[in-house]
Amino acid sequence: MKTPLLHDPSTPLRSGYTTGACAAAAAKGAALMLAHQITVREVTIELPAGISATFQLSGQTFGADTASCFVIKDAGDDPDVTNGAEVHATVSRQPGTPHGGAGRIVIEGGKGIGRITKPGLAIPPGEWAINPVPLRMIEEAVRVALSSLNLQPSTFNIIISIPDGEERSRKTLNARLGIIGGLSILGTTGIVRPVSAKAWTDTIDAALDVARACGCRTVVLSTGRTSEVAAQRWLGGTLPEEAYIMMGDHVAYALQACHMRSFNRPIIACQFAKLLKIACGHGNTHAAASELDIGQLLAWGREGGLSDLTLTTISAANTAREIAIASSFDPLLLELVFKHARCATATHAPETNTDFLIADYSGNCVFDTR
Repeated sequence: MKTPLLHDPSTPLRSGYTTGACAAAAAKGAALMLAHQITVREVTIELPAGISATFQLSGQTFGADTASCFVIKDAGDDPDVTNGAEVHATVSRQPGTPHGGAGRIVIEGGKGIGRITKPGLAIPPGEWAINPVPLRMIEEAVRVALSSLNLQPSTFNIIISIPDGEERSRKTLNARLGIIGGLSILGTTGIVRPVSAKAWTDTIDAALDVARACGCRTVVLSTGRTSEVAAQRWLGGTLPEEAYIMMGDHVAYALQACHMRSFNRPIIACQFAKLLKIACGHGNTHAAASELDIGQLLAWGREGGLSDLTLTTISAANTAREIAIASSFDPLLLELVFKHARCATATHAPETNTDFLIADYSGNCVFDTR
């Protein structure tokens, strides 16, 4: 999960590079050092985005049959858990390999790179968590480095590692997706766009694919960890771990992604403020102004016959959270907002019929529409 960076809005946000681009650059650097037996300080690689990028190398070592170096990942102004990670590559010529026939490049993960343990991802279970595009980038970068030499007929082993990758992975959803023991080597363009929603939506897609591959019949879409924990406690183990999807603020996207995978009765786990935003039709619950939502709630309350006490509470409140607490999570209020929320979710994904689990601010489930 990502958190927004605070920045001067007049200053453009800076893009960075994916772990896949960093791994390819490190692998090219190591291959060049192995081939030429000299220290290489920087390399330039072609990115899938159609541009070239130059990377500084660190930790260079080389010998007759092996060389290694690393690239420090720069994620730009994107709040990425891998920012600052050392992406290492070691390139070795396999001893005893005859210098003849077709060249072969074998790419594996090392320390801090995860293994796939669940179906549904781009890589089958049992393989290293190095996605197909980065895998091609690494191989192409190494072949370019060796192309002018007579070393191609040899077999070269490339090991990609991130020394603190396992520790960093604990801050991600990797374990739930079935990526165990470290991070993934990712990236389809080579470039990280700052504060982009794509990291979230890619994770939603991957999590839903895993849920489907594991046979889940429904999924729980959570707006945050507190709501997810409340849902897990409330449901008491009736759903497998793979059924819980952290969607963050991306309500419309998650519901549409559910429909594409035939999860047409999803459950949204959230707190009252997010429920109200969903009810007001916000496809992304991070964007809306709270005072506008509260004004809409007051209008609904008057139409829906809420008590004068509850209406007074709403009209005097500054936040949705304040309303929920002051009204002691009034069931009539929750039911009213839920009905509007279900209608709103149907506009995002017309074939779905969404249920809700509403959590209080102590981690307890206080409303269940199933």
